[in-house]
Amino acid sequence: MLRFIVRRLLLLFPILFGLSILVFVWIRALPGSVANSILGEHSTPARIAQINHQFGLDRPIYVQYWKYLQRTLGGDLGYSITSFRPVTFEIEHRFPATIELAAAAMVFAIAVGIPLGFFAAKRYSTWFDQISLVLSLIGISIPIFFLALVMKYIFAVRLGWLPSIGREDVTADRSHPTNFYILDGIINRDPAAVWDAIRHLILPAICLASIPLAVVTRITRAAVLDVQNEDYVRTARAKGMAPSIVDRRHVLRNALLPVSTIIGLQTGLLLSGAVLTETVFAYPGMGIWIKDAIFARDYPVIQGGILFLAIVFVFVNLVVDISYAFINQRIRLS
Repeated sequence: MLRFIVRRLLLLFPILFGLSILVFVWIRALPGSVANSILGEHSTPARIAQINHQFGLDRPIYVQYWKYLQRTLGGDLGYSITSFRPVTFEIEHRFPATIELAAAAMVFAIAVGIPLGFFAAKRYSTWFDQISLVLSLIGISIPIFFLALVMKYIFAVRLGWLPSIGREDVTADRSHPTNFYILDGIINRDPAAVWDAIRHLILPAICLASIPLAVVTRITRAAVLDVQNEDYVRTARAKGMAPSIVDRRHVLRNALLPVSTIIGLQTGLLLSGAVLTETVFAYPGMGIWIKDAIFARDYPVIQGGILFLAIVFVFVNLVVDISYAFINQRIRLS
C-alpha cells in the first residue's frame, strides 16, 4: 500500500509539469493581451510596450516560463494583474467556497443516487426502474445553467423560499476565520449563520449535483444488476442468509467498487467545473474567479488556479484508488 501511494505521488510531478507547460502556452495563444485588457480604449503602442515590459511579457516565452517555474517551485504563484493580491491569498479565500459547494453537491448525489440505483436494479423492468432511467437521462441531458436559471426563478424569485445569490445574507456581519461558512457558524455557535449558509448552498448544490446524481444512479443500477447474478451471491442465498444481509454484505459492497471510481472522478470534476453554477448564483468560488481571469487575461490567476485544481484532482483520485482496498478486500494494491 505504501509503495503504491509513493508511486502515485511521484507521478504527480511529471503530470503537473506537463500541465504547467500546456496552460502557460495556451493562455498566451488566446486572442488579446494583458496590456489591452488593462488599458482598454486608452491603449497606445507605447503604453502597451510599457505594460508588457512591466510584467515581463516582452521576453521570449521560454524565459517567461523559466521565471514562472522558479517562482512556483518556491511556493509563489504570483500576483493577480487585476486585483494586485497574491494568487495564494485568493485561493485561500475562494477555494473553501468551492469545496463547500462541491461537497454539498456530491453528498446529495450520493445520498440520492446510490439508493435510487440500488432499488431500481432490485425492481428491474418495473415502473420504478423505468422512471429512474428517465430521470437520470434528463439529469445528464439538461444543461446546468438552464436548470440553475429555472430553479432560481421558481424557488428564489416566485416562491421566495431560498436565496438566489452569494454565500450568506449580504447584510450579515459575521467573522469567517476558516472561510468555510458552515464550519465558521458551528465554531462561533451561531445556528442562524449555519442555517443561512446552508440555505445559500441548497439551490447551487442541487443544480451542480444533477449530472453526478444521474451518473451515480445509472452506474449503481448497472453494478447491482451485474453483481447480484454472481455465484457467491447465489451461494449466500442458497445457504438461507437473510435477503437484507445478502444485499448489504455481498451485493451492495461489491457494487460500490465501480461506483466509487465514478464518485472520485465526479468529485474532481465538480471542484474544477463549477463555473456555470457559480456564475448563475454569483457564488464566489474558484470557478467564477478563473472565468473572470480568462476574460481579463490575468495570467498568474489562470496559471495558479488551474495548477492548484489539478493538484486537488490528482489527490482526489489517489484517495479513490486507496479506497478500493477498503471497499473490496479481494483487491490488493502492490
